[in-house]
Amino acid sequence: MKRIIFLVSAFFLPWIISGQSSFEAMLKSRSLSESGEHLKAIEILSSSIYLKEEGRLYAERGNAHMLAGDNDKAISDYNKANELAEHSGDYGMARIYALKGNTKESLRHLEMNLLSRFRKSERDVLLDPAFARIENTPEWRQFWKRDWFTALETGISELEYYVAAGKKREAADKLSELQGLYKGEDEVEYGKALVLLSSAKPAEAVRILTGISDSGNEKVLRLLARAQAEALNPAGASATYTKLLEMEIPDAGLLLLRADCYRKTGESARSMADVEKYLSLYPGDISALRLAGKVKTAEGNNLRALEYFTENLRYHPGDPECYIDRANSFMALKSWEPAINDYSMSLDLDPSNPEAWLRKGLAQYNSGKTEDACHDFRYALKLGNRRAADYISKYCIK
Repeated sequence: MKRIIFLVSAFFLPWIISGQSSFEAMLKSRSLSESGEHLKAIEILSSSIYLKEEGRLYAERGNAHMLAGDNDKAISDYNKANELAEHSGDYGMARIYALKGNTKESLRHLEMNLLSRFRKSERDVLLDPAFARIENTPEWRQFWKRDWFTALETGISELEYYVAAGKKREAADKLSELQGLYKGEDEVEYGKALVLLSSAKPAEAVRILTGISDSGNEKVLRLLARAQAEALNPAGASATYTKLLEMEIPDAGLLLLRADCYRKTGESARSMADVEKYLSLYPGDISALRLAGKVKTAEGNNLRALEYFTENLRYHPGDPECYIDRANSFMALKSWEPAINDYSMSLDLDPSNPEAWLRKGLAQYNSGKTEDACHDFRYALKLGNRRAADYISKYCIK
C-alpha cells in the first residue's frame, strides 16, 4: 500500500509542486481533452483530486473518462461528484446512459439535473449529441411534454435564437411580447440589452446590464463585457471579464478576451500575461499568437512582434491573415522586400483583399518599383479601396 501511494505521489509530483489550483487544473484538462489527449487530462485532474476532493473535479474527470471511452470510470466519478456536491454529476450520468442506450436511467438523471442548481438550458440539452441515440424514443418525447422551463425562460431562449440567427424583426416582436407579460423582470432586461446590442446600440445595452449585473449571472456578465467592448470601454470590459474569471468559470477564452481589452488600454504586461497563460493551454493558437504580436507592435517592439507572427505562420501556413500580420511588421521595420513577399503570399491565398493590394503597392513604391506599385494601387481601387485613388493620383499620374 505504501508503495502504491509513493508511486501515485511521484507520478503527480510535478503538478502538485507547481501549486496549480483546481480552477487551473480544469482549464488545463479541458485544453488537453479538446486536443484528444484525454488520458493526460485525467492525470491532471487526478493530481488535483489527490490534493483536494471537489465535486467539480470529479465531474470534470468523469467527462474525460467518457471521452476516453471508459464509461464505468466515468459513472464512478459522476457518483462521487454527486456525493460531494449534490446533483453536480447528474448531467454527466444522463449523457453516459444515453450513450449506452439506457433511456430510463438517462432521463432519471436528466430530471435530477433539471431540478437542480446545476441544470442545463433547454438548448444545451436538445443540441447535445450524447442524446442522439435516445431522442427518437417515446420516453424522450414524453419527457419533453413536461414544463421543465418557465414560459419566461422559454421566451428568452427563443429571443436568443432569433438574435443569433439575425432575425431582428422576430427578436423585436418576441421582446415586446415578453415585456408585456413580465415587465421589470431581470431576464426581460437581459433580453432587451441583447436586442439593443444586436442593433449596434452597445451604450444602451451597457446601461441596462449594469443595473442587473450584481446578481453574478454568468450570461448577463458575458453580455455586459461584450457590450462594454463594443461601446469602446475596454477598461470596463476587462473589469467584467475579471469578475467572470474570479467566478472560476472554466473557459480559457475569457483570458484572451480580457487580454485584448488590456491591449486597448495600453496595459501591455497584463495583456501578455493573459496571452501567455492561454498559449500554455493552447500552444500555437492562431488568435492568441496574433494578439501577442499586436501587443508587441503597440509597444513598439516590432522585432518581437515579428517573432510571434512568424510562429503563427509556422502553425498556420495556409492562413492569408497571418501573412498580412507579418508583412505589416516588415513594413514597420521598413523591410520592403520581405513585406512584398508576404503580401504576395497572402494574395495568392485570398486575391480579393483590397487592403492587402494597397499595402503591397506601398511596399512596392518604397522599394523603388513604381510601375508595380501603380498596378497594385489600381487593383486595390478596382476591389473597392477608395484610398487607392489618392495614391494613384499622387504616384501614378504624370
